Amino acid sequence: MAKIKITQIKSVIDRSERQKKTVEALGLKKINHSVEVEANPAIIGMIRKVNHLVAVENI
Repeated sequence: MAKIKITQIKSVIDRSERQKKTVEALGLKKINHSVEVEANPAIIGMIRKVNHLVAVENI
């Protein structure tokens, strides 16, 4: 599968605990922190749940 770059663009403060744990599970820690991961159905599902907090780029 393709690799994608995920960048946290908004804070998780005042978000539900579930969204906070999803962002953490994606490997993001702070605003503007980026990670590169393989695009698989599990990762894509997590991105959909927090798409208002992250930016996604194809690599």
